[in-house]
Amino acid sequence: MDRFRRASAAALLTAVALAGAVGGAAASSGVPAPPSGERAHDLATRPAISAHATARAVAAWEEFRIHGSARNITSGTPITLQQKQGKRWVSLPATIRTAAGGEYSLRVKLGIKGENALRIVGGGAVSPVVRTTVS
Repeated sequence: MDRFRRASAAALLTAVALAGAVGGAAASSGVPAPPSGERAHDLATRPAISAHATARAVAAWEEFRIHGSARNITSGTPITLQQKQGKRWVSLPATIRTAAGGEYSLRVKLGIKGENALRIVGGGAVSPVVRTTVS
């Protein structure tokens, strides 16, 4: 495992070094770099979803909410709650449509005890992971 981490770190550092060398060579050779406005525009129009839980810890089957907003996603788009089970993300039977302003508030009840990793997906976007502990 440790060898894998070192090899991964070495590969990442090599890629960063090569990217810097190629970027520097392109800059010195007169090849124009892509305009930063285009990259910023791509990021600004990319679909995104935020997610926040109303509780960090709940009892089994106790209701709490996950709420947030969706950007650059058409209002009325269905979004779904996913739970990490083992190494897989499993879609739960909890779906809601985004409101006109992109907001949503989803009622959630969980029965798997321990720390649960949850996220919201929909409209081509995936939210950051929200963690809630079920006792």
